[in-house]
Amino acid sequence: MSTRVTTALSLFLATAMIPLLGAATGVTGSIIIAGNGPELPTIERLARVFEKGNPGNVVEIQWEQDSDPIELVKSGKAHLAVTGQTAQDLIAIPIAWDGIAVVVDSTNPVKEVTAQQVADVFAGKVKRWSALGGADTTIQVIDRPQYQHIRHRFMEALGIAGDIPKSAKVVRSDQTAISTVAGSLPAVTYASLGVALEAVGYGVNVSLLAIDRVEAAKETVRDGRYKLRRPVLLLSRKEPNPVAEAFAAFALSQDGQAIVDEIFISYRP
Repeated sequence: MSTRVTTALSLFLATAMIPLLGAATGVTGSIIIAGNGPELPTIERLARVFEKGNPGNVVEIQWEQDSDPIELVKSGKAHLAVTGQTAQDLIAIPIAWDGIAVVVDSTNPVKEVTAQQVADVFAGKVKRWSALGGADTTIQVIDRPQYQHIRHRFMEALGIAGDIPKSAKVVRSDQTAISTVAGSLPAVTYASLGVALEAVGYGVNVSLLAIDRVEAAKETVRDGRYKLRRPVLLLSRKEPNPVAEAFAAFALSQDGQAIVDEIFISYRP
């Protein structure tokens, strides 16, 4: 994690003494939070609880899967961006961890791969499942949109930036990616671990591949053994905004982290 993130976290942990749920923060106003990833339900819940505990504050959420939340903050059209990557001239506050699950149909006999094999599959170097001990069928890669930060982190972690073939099918949401794979033996995709675990829990017929002999699970993401993980960050401009600062401090508070942990993994430096 970069110095920028660590320094910002220390600053907000220091301000987390502000009572946020039981009493007002002493500031009122409105903020806009922008994003495009799987964090929407968590941000919505954080916003509603924050507003309830702090009358007079309004949190507006702008969530479009093809938008660029970082540019919205830089241009002043939003106060906070929810993303998984830092950006020059913006302060980054980590509030959660999320794994990136590699998802296949539950009937696929391949249950474990190496990180290098994942990289080779999504870069188009390995084209048939039989090369990985599976069926003799062509691999169908399901990709994600360019602006989604899960895609940026996935390629960065595997060292395949720009290598995913343009011919790969692109789907917008984690839910659509997972449902596209379910029932399709050739297909493989990547998705938020929190969303993927929910799908498995609901009985969707998919499997999450173990990577380098480590299962994709909240515990292995939290302790760092599962390497395909990304931070969930709140990015803001350097100019102070009391409401945005109070919201970020709430997200890092005990009550905020309990909400985060419902789907993602609470942030522990």
